[in-house]
Amino acid sequence: MKRVAAILAILNIAIWAGAQTGTKTAPQTAPAGQTAAAPAAKRPPQAKTQPEFDAYKAAAANTDPAALEKAADDFAAKYPDSELRAVLCKNAMHLYQSANNAEKTEVMGRKVLSFDPDDPDALTVVAEVIAERTRESDIDKDQRYDEGVKMAQKALQTVDTDLPIPPGTPQEKVDAFKSGMRAQAYSTMGAINYNKSDFVSAQANFQKAIDADPTHPYAPDVLRLALSIDKQATAVTNDHDAQQKLYTDALKVANKAVDMTKDDNVIGQSARRERDRLQALAGTAAAPQSQPPKN
Repeated sequence: MKRVAAILAILNIAIWAGAQTGTKTAPQTAPAGQTAAAPAAKRPPQAKTQPEFDAYKAAAANTDPAALEKAADDFAAKYPDSELRAVLCKNAMHLYQSANNAEKTEVMGRKVLSFDPDDPDALTVVAEVIAERTRESDIDKDQRYDEGVKMAQKALQTVDTDLPIPPGTPQEKVDAFKSGMRAQAYSTMGAINYNKSDFVSAQANFQKAIDADPTHPYAPDVLRLALSIDKQATAVTNDHDAQQKLYTDALKVANKAVDMTKDDNVIGQSARRERDRLQALAGTAAAPQSQPPKN
C-alpha cells in the first residue's frame, strides 16, 4: 500500500459550496451551429439538502477508521440515495490503508465501487490489495488475479473521466495525482504478472509504472523491474550472450534501485543483494555511479 495514499492529500474530495443548499449548476449548452465540447471530468458529489450535508460533515469528522466505517454505514442507511456515501467509504478505505489493514481496505474499497464502479481511486486501491494478499495456495487465485488486472486496467481508462476534481484545484496537483494513480495501476499489473511468473509482461508494466510518474520513481518498482529482467535471464540456458545481456540490463536497473535507497530498510537491503548477485552473474566489478542509468 503505497503511492496514492501518500499523495491523497493533493486531491481530497471537496464538496461544492452549492452542496450545502442543494443548488445545482446549470448545464452548459453549445451555441447554435457549434459542436458541443467534450464531456468534462466528473463533478464532485453534492448533498441534496442541508441536513444531509450536516450529517455528512459529522460522519466525516471521524478519524478512527472503524468509527468512520460505522458512521458511513449509518449515513448510507439514513440517506440511501446520497452521492456522499462513496466519499465517506473512500475516506474510511484510506484510513484503513494508512493503518496497513489490507482486509478492511479491500472491504471499504469494494463498498465505494458498489456506489461508483468507475471510481479510479477505489479501483487502484482494491487491485493493489488483491495483488498483495493473493497467495499461491488460494483456491481462487486465478480469479482474484484476473479481477485485479481488470480493475487496474479500468482505472487507467477512468482516471481522466471519473476522478472528481474540486473547483480551483491547481492543474499541477491534478496532474501529479493522476500520474501517481496511473503508476500504481501499472505497478499492480506488474506485480500480478510477476506472481504469475510472466516476467516479460511484468517488466513491461513495471517500466510503464516508472514512466507514468518519472519525476517520482518508486524504488520498489525499480527493484522489481530489475528482478523481472533477472528472472528472464535465469530462464535463458541455451544462449550465453543473450543471457549476459539480460543480466547486464538487470544490473543497470538494480544499480538505480541502490542509488534510490539506503541500506537501513528492506527495499534498500534487497536492492543491494540483487545488485551483488547480478554483478557476479554479469561478471561486472562494482562501480559507483554518480547518476542513475537510463533504462
